[in-house]
Amino acid sequence: MPREFKQSTAELTVLVAEAVYLQRDCEKQFIQDFCDLSPSQADSALFLASDIGLISENAGKYSTNSPLTRLLGLPSEVSKAAILRTVLECYEPFVNFRNRLVSTGNADDAAEQTKVLLDLDAHREEIKDTLISLGTYTNALSAKGGGIYEATNSGNLNQLKDIAQAANELAEAEASIRIEIGSYADSLDRTDVIIPLARALLKAKESKPKEAVTESASALESYLAELAGRLSVNLTGATGLTSRIDKFRQNNDLPKKICESGKYLGQIRNAADHGVDIDQDVGSVWKILPSTGRHYVFVACAFIRACGERERGQDFWI
Repeated sequence: MPREFKQSTAELTVLVAEAVYLQRDCEKQFIQDFCDLSPSQADSALFLASDIGLISENAGKYSTNSPLTRLLGLPSEVSKAAILRTVLECYEPFVNFRNRLVSTGNADDAAEQTKVLLDLDAHREEIKDTLISLGTYTNALSAKGGGIYEATNSGNLNQLKDIAQAANELAEAEASIRIEIGSYADSLDRTDVIIPLARALLKAKESKPKEAVTESASALESYLAELAGRLSVNLTGATGLTSRIDKFRQNNDLPKKICESGKYLGQIRNAADHGVDIDQDVGSVWKILPSTGRHYVFVACAFIRACGERERGQDFWI
């Protein structure tokens, strides 16, 4: 029986894997919207990310397969390439393609032979373009011009060094987030709250304010869902950050000033979510200032800390 294969790019593969990490057990529509992809682009990228082993799908729900996936969301493109290269070395179609490329010196022949060897159901050109994209992105292949590609000799040591550096940067960012939130951070979900905030901080430092806002807001929504469970707040019908905060105000579960400061975070998140779409209120597209991205992460931490003080019946902070 032929083995299924779909054409995509390394960039889209990394992008959808990051989206799945941010929203565990998510559906394709979320990934499509988050990554701003067409249905066919999302299908192909999700298939490739699953085929490589970064993510998995069960009954229409996507989740991450590898602990390395959480590092794909860091701002360093070098780190992303190193992580993808690590899993690529176990990806049978790519390993076969590279081996045949070394033997034949011709990417067309290597793709055709890989197609036959593995009984892949895609066209040779689709196989070639996809595997070359993965190879050049990760520096496993290099372009020599004129459609000629060669396998590179970069060793595993450099890859491991890049991954270790990415992990160290994330650990330092996590430490900063924990300092901002204080001892209350120890009671929070590390995967859904602390790590996304740490990744947001790194993106803010790299002048990627929109991504910093998006990651921070995702952490806030996860936190509010946890807090609602502990305080018996019903979040039914609350789909956004601002509407969730309103639920805590209805029975005075959180003071007004804390809720209003949270709504600031909600409005910035809404502006970031517009992306390339025009906001009908202003007739234009919102852009996020680099300073807003940096401030947003720390205001989010302060908001969580203030909520934590009230949950534990301690002082009023804002």
